[in-house]
Amino acid sequence: MSTAKSKALMGLLLVLATFVVYRPVLRNGFISYDDDRYVTDNPQVQAGLKSTTVSWAFTTFEQANWHPLSWISHALDWQLFRLNPSGHHFTSLIFHCVNVLLLFLILCWFTGSTFRSALVAALFAVHPLNVESVAWVAERKTLLSMMFFLLAVAAYGWYVKKPGITRYLLVALLFAAGLMSKPMVITLPLVLLLLDDWPLGRLRWAESSNLTKFAPRAESFRKLCLEKLPLLLLSVGSAVVTMLAQRAGGAVVSTHRVPFLLRIGNAMVSYALYLKKMVWPSNLAILYPYPQSLPLLEIAAAAAVLAILSAGVWSQRRTSRYLAVGWLWYLGTLVPMIGLVQVGNQAMADRYAYLPLIGPFLMIVWGLGDWAKRRSINAGVLAAASVAAVLALSWVTHVQLSYWHDDYRLWTHTLAVNPHNYVAENNFGLALARQGRREEAAAHFRTAAALAPEDATSQLNLGVYAQEQGDAQQAILRYQRVLQLAADPQLRASAYANLGTIYFANRDYPRAKEYFDAALRLNRPFPVVLQDLGIMALRDREHDAAIGAFSRLVAVQPSDVNYFLLARALHQAGKDAEAVWAYQQAVHFSKDIAQTRLAASQLAGE
Repeated sequence: MSTAKSKALMGLLLVLATFVVYRPVLRNGFISYDDDRYVTDNPQVQAGLKSTTVSWAFTTFEQANWHPLSWISHALDWQLFRLNPSGHHFTSLIFHCVNVLLLFLILCWFTGSTFRSALVAALFAVHPLNVESVAWVAERKTLLSMMFFLLAVAAYGWYVKKPGITRYLLVALLFAAGLMSKPMVITLPLVLLLLDDWPLGRLRWAESSNLTKFAPRAESFRKLCLEKLPLLLLSVGSAVVTMLAQRAGGAVVSTHRVPFLLRIGNAMVSYALYLKKMVWPSNLAILYPYPQSLPLLEIAAAAAVLAILSAGVWSQRRTSRYLAVGWLWYLGTLVPMIGLVQVGNQAMADRYAYLPLIGPFLMIVWGLGDWAKRRSINAGVLAAASVAAVLALSWVTHVQLSYWHDDYRLWTHTLAVNPHNYVAENNFGLALARQGRREEAAAHFRTAAALAPEDATSQLNLGVYAQEQGDAQQAILRYQRVLQLAADPQLRASAYANLGTIYFANRDYPRAKEYFDAALRLNRPFPVVLQDLGIMALRDREHDAAIGAFSRLVAVQPSDVNYFLLARALHQAGKDAEAVWAYQQAVHFSKDIAQTRLAASQLAGE
């Protein structure tokens, strides 16, 4: 079989194996942790792929990030699949398969080694640490940015073969697309510089070593650094935009809450823990809460592991340059996610390892390959051991995928492996509430509040519980506490909206309108807010305000009752032709128009 055919067959097998291992994800649903904000409760995404959606995607700092291509990807999925989670998961799985294939083809091209490249791609394909990136719909951004990152690396190989402005611009364009998907690929210039050393052999100091001669000639380190300068400027621009977005979204944690020395210690421990979970992927969770403190012994042990590995890599720098490249790949690509600038409440996250672990995979595969070659170990034995390792990881991945089936399983598992986790307590409580187990849910909300008294989410959940129990005063106190604690716009908007509904129910309409308007100013068009604002405007004969509120309402939540309310507002304003159209829409959505009319009258207080 020719080399080209063997590579094609190996690539096909890798894609098929990846799809088979991850196929159970197609039976999973959405989860309420960020999938709601990205897809299921996001009106902009649910507008589908329109010019207004694209414009919003490029101008919003929603979710404390600027990643317009990821938003567009979700909007396209919504247009194709609506609320069918299988379609959204299918798209994510396809992206992961593409990334596996790209990684294999690039390594084959750069190194000339088909088997080793295939093994690195296989480890990347089935490692359980990557389950979070594939099984979590909201993490589409990780998969998409990785695809553009790998395409940029491939374009760079094309550029290296024959340097020119057109080829370089293609690298820059693909890099920009990656940054517009998720800024985790910001370290691409560093990665390209590492690849210049090995396996491309572009660095002059490597000219005499036994490297694959991919480039036409070696260059000085200074010249190769200057070559990356335009890409570095893109990285700087992305970093500035990202910090602005995260500060605007309240995601950056203050130094008062997480001191710098604690962040340094957590970074050291996290570097070591990612490696541990790579070798022994157990107790994986969707979120690892940030510690209040870290034992000095734990920090010292992590620092010792990193120092020993670094010293070992340094000692082999001349004979095994792939070790230095793989190690610096790991250390460098994790820097944006390691928490030196703390964003969010996680100490580390499995999804952050999606790109960095390629470095250790290179070290392991090429290192073991050279070790076996020196000891004349039979290739069949090495292949059998490799297949066994991949199968073992595939089984763990299969099990890990099952935890992502729904909210209840996900948070049950998270609390089992990571107790004293206030985020998990909150989300497990919400899963119980959706099952109608509200008393059990409230107990978990209280536990979350006890674990993290400054957590606004648990206060919001306890406020909702109190409101459902009819304790308006307790609910008001909880919502006001949310407004004191929360920087997140969605949490603040939810508190304002819920306060408005309490005052609306008590017929304190001026105060209700004040809170509803505050929620809308945060660009959160909750259906209940729009509905109640429209009803208040109807009562006050403010026709334009009523029409405006109900028009926004049917755009967010089209239903028979909402269209009937819009028809009534249009009729009262004397816009009978438009009122007839709205009434026809109400008939279209309604199973019994008489019941629809009754429900609308009850809402309007008639």
